[in-house]
Amino acid sequence: MATGLIALLDDVAAIAKLAASSLDDVAAQTAKASVKAAGVVIDDTAVTPTYVVGLSPSRELPIIGRIALGSLRNKLIFLLPICLLLGYFAPWIIMPLLMIGGAYLCFEGAEKLHGMFSSHRDEHTEASGRGVDPAQLEEQKVAGAIRTDFILSAEIMALTLAGVAASNLPTQAAVLAAVGVLITVAVYGVVALIVKADDIGLHLVKRGSGATRALGRGLVVGTPVVLEILAVVGTAAMLWVGGSIIIHGLAELGVHGPELSVEHAAEHVREALVILPAIVEWLTSSVLQGLLGIAVGAVVVGALRLLQTFRSDHNEHKT
Repeated sequence: MATGLIALLDDVAAIAKLAASSLDDVAAQTAKASVKAAGVVIDDTAVTPTYVVGLSPSRELPIIGRIALGSLRNKLIFLLPICLLLGYFAPWIIMPLLMIGGAYLCFEGAEKLHGMFSSHRDEHTEASGRGVDPAQLEEQKVAGAIRTDFILSAEIMALTLAGVAASNLPTQAAVLAAVGVLITVAVYGVVALIVKADDIGLHLVKRGSGATRALGRGLVVGTPVVLEILAVVGTAAMLWVGGSIIIHGLAELGVHGPELSVEHAAEHVREALVILPAIVEWLTSSVLQGLLGIAVGAVVVGALRLLQTFRSDHNEHKT
């Protein structure tokens, strides 16, 4: 009896050690995967605030909350099982799907870029102004944000999966889930602070004194400027990430020309400028990837508009 109890306790202790070791492994791989996906996380943080600009301040946090929940749903309900299944049964299809997502990001970025420089407002821009039901506008903004988040989340989850491909299935699932939750909380927590910074500043101006009031006034004045900058950064981020996904995807599929061209150009610029070589090389690569993103986005926008024109002409002929 005593011997059986001791054996049972030994088994429990062994299981506990194994579980602790697994948790440590999951934690370590989660940290590594989060660092690897940092670039996409920064893009996600820059893009999201643009979806609450122009809406009622009282709806900013609820909207961010809805987008955050949509992001969690994207990662945990859709992308996590899809990544595990594709990684196990059809790993070859992951990169082409990511490239399609990259082309969508390029399309979104190119449309936003066109809106910035266009002399006339399109229907979407008018919708963000007056004459549109606020509830309908909110639904459009949230839906657009969650669509864009899906692409960025897919990139994050794919990068995470690549980092734990050698692990067993339960570890892969645990790391994917942990990274999904961690990054979502981090991104949308930062976004909430950014969009409510002016309200925090106003509170400091009213309730604080001396340096606190000065800080509050700085937040009130600076937040709109930061949001405008983030709108530009968010557009650039879409084009950069979209272009980089396509370039790396082509290399994975055996087409190395674009990636090698970017690398060689970045090396030449680094050697020519000498100053801060690592930063210069990264900036050059990012700019070239962004330019490719603009080109791809312009092609997609042009193709969709031609298709729309063709459909309109076809409908007119029918009537």
